[in-house]
Amino acid sequence: MVRQKEVKVGGVVFSNDRPLAYIAGPCVIETTRSYAAAAAGLKAVFDALRTPFVLKASFDKANRSSHSSFRGIGMQTALDFLRELKTRLGVPLVVDVHEPSQAGPVAEAADLLQVPAFLCRQTDLLFACADTGLPVNVKKGQFLSPWEAENIVRKLESRKAAGIMLTERGSTFGYGNLVVDMRALEIMKDFGCPVIFDCTHSVQRPGALGAATGGDRRFAVPLAKAAAALKIAGLFFEAHPNPARALSDGPNSLKLSSVKEVVSALNRVDRLAAQLAGVNSK
Repeated sequence: MVRQKEVKVGGVVFSNDRPLAYIAGPCVIETTRSYAAAAAGLKAVFDALRTPFVLKASFDKANRSSHSSFRGIGMQTALDFLRELKTRLGVPLVVDVHEPSQAGPVAEAADLLQVPAFLCRQTDLLFACADTGLPVNVKKGQFLSPWEAENIVRKLESRKAAGIMLTERGSTFGYGNLVVDMRALEIMKDFGCPVIFDCTHSVQRPGALGAATGGDRRFAVPLAKAAAALKIAGLFFEAHPNPARALSDGPNSLKLSSVKEVVSALNRVDRLAAQLAGVNSK
């Protein structure tokens, strides 16, 4: 078995051999006020549970189904706001990047760069992220087999990326549907980097609402429990105070009020998986 590497994001350590760490936040910054409130609420939950987490932020949703859908507040406005918020809350931050030119400016505010699933094969984007000196989390594309994800790792390694993580977020299953192959988590662990499971994007129904993506939120937690049972490095989810009114990914986002109960349950699964695997999860 390949020795699993650790990736440090601020003070949070991601490793397939350690207790779960989390990446969580609203899908997109709708307003600075609403995002700051949600971020503070998430921090309070994770602090109460003594569970490490990295705050997720997106300043632009560049792959919306419709050109008329809300995309975000813009990069510069978001980065100025996120620098202040990160310092005030004392949390590490992961931010999506969509173009090579965004990597440098985003790296000045973030602790981890994230490459969206649709862009996971974009070599210039991967190289630009690696060249910032920050660790990089790459969402495995819905169109990609798990063994093909090794090419992503090798691309980033060729540029001496400071840390590499892979995130599973479901695979295309016919039209407008995704399915999760749990074998993918085990396959990607063999590449020697921490593996994350994105339980909310994995229950999307792409294009199901015509001009927007739908989803089946009720399946997010069962899938997350199954992934946690495999001893992975972390779990990713999006949360919103009122998913029915979210401007992006509402149908698959968790309710902010449910996060404490969900994370507590997932932590228990992770501890049991560690005991069964003979891994120290203290």
